[in-house]
Amino acid sequence: MNGGSTSGQAQSGERMQDYIEVEFRTGRLGYYQNPHNLPISPEDLIIVEVERGEDIAQVTHLSVSREEILPPSPPGGRVYRIRRLASDEDIEKMRNLPESEEKAAKTFADILAKYPFSMKLIETVYQFDGNKLTFFFTAEGRIDFRVFVRELANVFRTRIELHQTTGRDEARRLGGFGMCGIQYCCGNFLKRFNQVTIKMAKDQNLTGNLAKISGPCGRLLCCLNFEEDFYVEEGRGFPLLGTCVNLKGKRMYVFKTDVLNKRVHLSDDDQVLTEMDLDAFNTLEVLSIPDIETC
Repeated sequence: MNGGSTSGQAQSGERMQDYIEVEFRTGRLGYYQNPHNLPISPEDLIIVEVERGEDIAQVTHLSVSREEILPPSPPGGRVYRIRRLASDEDIEKMRNLPESEEKAAKTFADILAKYPFSMKLIETVYQFDGNKLTFFFTAEGRIDFRVFVRELANVFRTRIELHQTTGRDEARRLGGFGMCGIQYCCGNFLKRFNQVTIKMAKDQNLTGNLAKISGPCGRLLCCLNFEEDFYVEEGRGFPLLGTCVNLKGKRMYVFKTDVLNKRVHLSDDDQVLTEMDLDAFNTLEVLSIPDIETC
């Protein structure tokens, strides 16, 4: 969901202006054009149009092409604009929002106590102009909270949105430090969650203990995705697991490869282990390769 639509076609022969990327207080990104050439710099706070009024956001990137924006915008949508640089009064108003959000969170909890379901409130966020109040929560399974939302709307007299978040969203919003001793990637620099698969862990020889490669969100560590391209590229020169070779007259098979140290681990039928460097392995006679012949 983007705070600003990226739609709008350039006139014939006219160069499409790059977009300015902004981050809202909820952590989501929006993309806007600056047709009036306001003097905007990275980290500036600006007031922008949103679907229901206006919101405050921080500039994170000044030049993002349309092709770089994900997801792509649908054609024919409304073009949202940057209204102005945030004034001192705007910034002061933003600083007072957490107090209002804290009160709203307490009211939320008091109302929730009357209902038969359980929800864990993660974050409460007012839109800058007060036209929307969003509650981010986690819960077991899906909840029918239509009546609950109506009561919240009657109490707060504004549009209410409830967003059920995932474990990764919760970790990003609450923040913390990973086993590496550094702030969570999702709460620091990672703008979008990329898919992390068990195949990535296998490519990096990290499937021995899944608990050690899972974050506090319960999902595989996002950083597995960072080095995947390296392991895939370097792994092209390594044998497939299960490849059979002749080592001094004995049939051995590959059960592990170590890309970083360029080592190959072999085992025979009696599970006697042998380790050698990749260059030495490449001099051995290959007897069979997986998916071609069973070793």
